[in-house]
Amino acid sequence: MNRNSNISHALFLVLMCLTASFFIVSCETEEESFDENLLIGKWQSGTLYYKYSDDGYGATWDTGDDVTEEEAQEFTWTLEQAELTHIHIMEMGGVVPKVYTVTELTATTLKYKDDFDKSYSFTKVSL
Repeated sequence: MNRNSNISHALFLVLMCLTASFFIVSCETEEESFDENLLIGKWQSGTLYYKYSDDGYGATWDTGDDVTEEEAQEFTWTLEQAELTHIHIMEMGGVVPKVYTVTELTATTLKYKDDFDKSYSFTKVSL
């Protein structure tokens, strides 16, 4: 090969790499966004319940542990795009934050996962 051919070949490879990187970056998906109004209500997964109020407060209890709604642990919550954050309010003071990624939220289904890829699935039982 002559020198012009080598330069053309190298230029072609560089352009191909730049084009490929452009498509990879432009194909990244936007973070999904969910309507927080769909979250309002009482959700159940087996014996575990979560109740979300429209004022950003909620409560959780597990009837399998013989805990009733009246004895529920309170938390505050926010939903920003797909990030659901619970700040659990401890009885003796202090808070425990938990962050989840919502994967599905409809009028009847709530699914999310934590940072350890543990998935949770709930069904809405009441508003």
